[in-house]
Amino acid sequence: MHTNEHVNYQEQKGGYYKVLIGLLLLTTVTFIQPHMFLQSYTFVTQIMIGAIKAWLILMYYMHMKGETLIGWTVAFAVGLVVVFFAIVITDVGSFQFKTDSHITSQPHIEVNYHHEATEHEASQHDAGHTTSHEK
Repeated sequence: MHTNEHVNYQEQKGGYYKVLIGLLLLTTVTFIQPHMFLQSYTFVTQIMIGAIKAWLILMYYMHMKGETLIGWTVAFAVGLVVVFFAIVITDVGSFQFKTDSHITSQPHIEVNYHHEATEHEASQHDAGHTTSHEK
């Protein structure tokens, strides 16, 4: 926007209110969606709603609607992040040291089942009674 242009702030304010109402409606849909519709596609639906809300905020509240260079820069940055995430996700799937890593290996839980019976418990066991430790 050039400094010598005449700006009608009342029109812009109306646009901001429309975007605000749209964001509030999308936020409402975000909370209602997992319980009402597309329940088997909740993750994808939530990501799509979030992307639409982010786009609205970028375009209107961050004034990127008329910018072209910064739009390409943001698209390039997002594309670069997606590429690196794809590399990491495929690398984790073929991780060589899965069992040695503290991140990908299953936790080892040691349980001590060794129990020394007292003479009283041994005599009850011999008599055919069950103790609380045998249940």
